[in-house]
Amino acid sequence: MIAFVRGNFVAKTPAQVIVDVNGVGYELHISLHTYSSIQNMDKGLLHTYLQVKEDSQTLFGFFDVQEKELFIQLLSVSGVGASTARMMLSSLRPDELIRAIVQGNAPQLESIKGIGRKSAERIILELRDKLAKTLNNLNISPLINNTLEQEALNALIALGIGRATGEQAIQRVMKAEPALSQIEDIIKKALKTI
Repeated sequence: MIAFVRGNFVAKTPAQVIVDVNGVGYELHISLHTYSSIQNMDKGLLHTYLQVKEDSQTLFGFFDVQEKELFIQLLSVSGVGASTARMMLSSLRPDELIRAIVQGNAPQLESIKGIGRKSAERIILELRDKLAKTLNNLNISPLINNTLEQEALNALIALGIGRATGEQAIQRVMKAEPALSQIEDIIKKALKTI
């Protein structure tokens, strides 16, 4: 297994990069997320995943380990192939994709080309629990994706409220009053529900 390649980026497109490693050119298929991370670089290291099939060997490249691990997790889902997994990682950043799966946000997954309702539900069912641990390790809030809500959560944590308790309180407040737009109001109302 090829774990990574380090070398000069000879040619780059949003879908692939050719890396010259001591005179050997490796063609790596990449996501838009990886492309945006390396587009201004002349050389670097890409983590890789080698897919071997009867009629082909394809090398996929990833800017960071988190994206590679998520790619491998997606491949473990029945009906999700390498092209679909790469499309998912091109449509959403890895943290956004993990959050969508953990939250059970099927409509967000369905907005990705090639993902229908059944595929979205299968991905959520098979990966939700596995990726919830990843969210905790990355310290990414699974429930809060709104900047205002995130700021309110950070304020609650600064006040000594536990992350999980704070998230639940903010979720209750925002569900009851979705039109709230002042961070102070969200914090005050959240504190009353704790």
